[in-house]
Amino acid sequence: MVVAKLQHRTLALAVFAALSANAYAQQQAPAAEPKPEEATTLATMTVTAQKREEALQDVPIAVTALPEQLLQDTGVRDIKDLQVLVPGMTVTSTQSEAITTARIRGIGTVGDNVGLESSVGVVIDGVYRPRNSVGFGDLGQLERIEVLKGPQGTVFGKNTSAGVINVVTRRPSYTQSAEGEVTAGNYNAMGIAGSYNDALGDRAAFNIYAAKRKRDGWMDVRTGNGPRTETDDYDQNFHTLRGKLLLEPSDTFEILLSADYTSREENCCTAVQTTVGGTAPVINAVAGGGKAIAAPGDDPFDRVAYSNRPTTQDIKDKGISAEINWEPEALSGATFTSITAFRDWQAINGLDYDFTTADILYRVADEDESFTGFETFSQEFRLTGSTDKIDWMFGAFYSDEDLKRTETYRIGPAYEPYLSSLVGNMVLGGLAQQLAPFGLTVDMSNPALFLSQVSGQPYGTNFAGLGALDHYKQNAKSTALFTNNTWHATDAFDLTLGLRYTQEKKKLDSVYSNPNGSIGCGATLANPAARVGGALAARIPGFAMLPAQVQAQILGAVAPQVAGYMCLPWANALHNGRSTQQEREEKEWSGTIKGAYRWNEHVMTYASAARGYKGGGFNLDRVQSSNRLSSGGAGIFPVNDTSFPGEFVDSYELGAKTTWAEGNLLLNATLFHQKYEDFQLNSFLGTSFVVRSIPEVVSQGVDTEILWQPKSVQGLMLQGGLMYADTQYGDNIPGGDFTYPGQLYKLPGAQMSFAPKWSGSASVTYEWDMGSTLMGRFNIGGKYMSEYNTGSDLDAEKMQDAYTVFNARFGLGSQNGRWMLELWANNLTDEDYVQVGFDGPLQAVGTSRPGDPLNTYNAFLGAPRMYGMTLRLRY
Repeated sequence: MVVAKLQHRTLALAVFAALSANAYAQQQAPAAEPKPEEATTLATMTVTAQKREEALQDVPIAVTALPEQLLQDTGVRDIKDLQVLVPGMTVTSTQSEAITTARIRGIGTVGDNVGLESSVGVVIDGVYRPRNSVGFGDLGQLERIEVLKGPQGTVFGKNTSAGVINVVTRRPSYTQSAEGEVTAGNYNAMGIAGSYNDALGDRAAFNIYAAKRKRDGWMDVRTGNGPRTETDDYDQNFHTLRGKLLLEPSDTFEILLSADYTSREENCCTAVQTTVGGTAPVINAVAGGGKAIAAPGDDPFDRVAYSNRPTTQDIKDKGISAEINWEPEALSGATFTSITAFRDWQAINGLDYDFTTADILYRVADEDESFTGFETFSQEFRLTGSTDKIDWMFGAFYSDEDLKRTETYRIGPAYEPYLSSLVGNMVLGGLAQQLAPFGLTVDMSNPALFLSQVSGQPYGTNFAGLGALDHYKQNAKSTALFTNNTWHATDAFDLTLGLRYTQEKKKLDSVYSNPNGSIGCGATLANPAARVGGALAARIPGFAMLPAQVQAQILGAVAPQVAGYMCLPWANALHNGRSTQQEREEKEWSGTIKGAYRWNEHVMTYASAARGYKGGGFNLDRVQSSNRLSSGGAGIFPVNDTSFPGEFVDSYELGAKTTWAEGNLLLNATLFHQKYEDFQLNSFLGTSFVVRSIPEVVSQGVDTEILWQPKSVQGLMLQGGLMYADTQYGDNIPGGDFTYPGQLYKLPGAQMSFAPKWSGSASVTYEWDMGSTLMGRFNIGGKYMSEYNTGSDLDAEKMQDAYTVFNARFGLGSQNGRWMLELWANNLTDEDYVQVGFDGPLQAVGTSRPGDPLNTYNAFLGAPRMYGMTLRLRY
């Protein structure tokens, strides 16, 4: 799947693709002609950003509304593809497609931990999805997607602190129709999809959609000695089924029943080495010789990964919902809406933790060892109405979410020789200079036995088998009351007030075990100083003769370091047999106030202030530190309290929406300033994921948009946008991780990761008649991103240079819409870029300064060029 792009930094024009679903979708419907009285200017397009249909240019919100035809033209099938059309929005995935993160204006939930809720919410057909990752997949027949920027808690059911991606799929209609498509492309891509829509009498209608898509992987994999047999990765195998039933027993009452099921059984995701450090020779050696990892100088964009263990992933997403809309006679002009939903999402995926062919650390794709699942019940009520002076809405929201996660680490036979050789060389080599003044030397022969000498265990028995098997069960209940009301104070001035009260309750039960007993760590913990001292005495003739003060000084530095490597989280005997119970409750107010003034029929300006909130939670990972607190430095002592507080934002906007060229040119701009408190940062530090609350993050800048349909060139449409966003961490961040040599010392005062200062998108569509029966349609869309860092710790090796990605599509078909043959390409120019950069697990052991000789850095890459053809048939 691909991101999209624009060609150069000269993106002074930018297009906000904001088309209303109703007007545009009716215009594109295969079996119905537009009504003669329908307006054709852009100024009449509507959005539902405030849960009612309103003209785009009258809504005091920065919102991008994308219609079905534009999404189809630019190859959007899921939210990850959406980046091509929305400046300031990035979507990345890491070790599986189940771990996907959306960001708006540089703000999003960072890291691979389902314990954190999403700063950017995903809502599909009115139903909030608990994490970004559960909202990704083949979305089927899209009516529109709206991207709302900034906190939206007073409009949508669930709190979000950075924005909402609101997806609306096609509703049933009373017109009989059938659609089908067949796709073929490179990497042996094949896809087939079909839908059928019909009426059931005069008061009911239904539609059903089904699709299957397959594709070979675009990453070549070197498997070494196995047991992995798949030699490519990032393949696709989708199965999707969606159905809707619309019941309208009266003109004032309707029920929309929906059900969907999606299955993804694929291989994903390997990573490549972008920087190869000094640990590579050790990896090659313990793998049995040969090339077990990339060599210095290898081009990561040759797309060759090293993995001896499978990356099998199996993702299932299913759910049902019922939406009721009722206009009670007792409340003239009011509409009561109820949305009830139950969803079940499950993911299983294998992982080669070391991303090499050395059999060091891995996870198998088995429900008992690598399971993440959400079962979510949600209920939303809204009562909406209008008078001459007030548009009002009152709502209530409730969700009950059960989260289960099983996390494991299996230790391969290469783990002990790799780790002992690495640590032995580091420790013994580092001691040489300290001992030189005393005339002592270190026996450097056979350093691989050093850790066995420390533990007193026979070589090869310290680490083996299933090192960690942890179970997490979390229940989260969210209850909220919210209201959003607009007072038309005059014909020109509107004042909007929104308020929300939220109660969040979370309970987490965690059970930790080390089935292999973690023999090496347990033996070392008995008396680490004595054991390390004995091992050093065996390797340093004369060590025992050193003054006691010198021995104590050396052991004080070496013993914790050695014990730390013996007791890394997955091999730490102190976790074995632990169980913890944690609870937290939050009661918070949030809200917004907006003032909008229409100067004339062409210009509307607005100012808004909002307080946003996202709930706190728990880190679902093994956490250990020097003082048994999450805020502590590196250490081996388990942390029982893994909680982190809620995330808050104060957001301010000044916006202008202007209409020109008789309603066919829209130019909009928004100045924004967002200040986050207790921003939730989840960072991978080479051995585990650590959650830190950042006291302050500020995102500020300008967001511009253009939509132009020139009357002089019939059939031409231009859309685009340009955003400047300066998103920075605050200068003062407490904690040892944020001062050198802590691994997050680069963060204070720096530009945030995944936050390019400049981003722009543009799409050009041209449609023309060819003779009396044929038509042509061409679209090219792209996105430009200035440079940004792809790692949460901001290591220089994780920088991504500025890049541009394009999608293009050319179609030839009948004027009546019965058929069309399309040629398409995503990432047309085959741009090379990195999604996420990260420390090579157990291979980043230096100081994290640029140029550290031992450190290896890995990356999950963006997809290469994809191209093919699609035949669409409509009846």
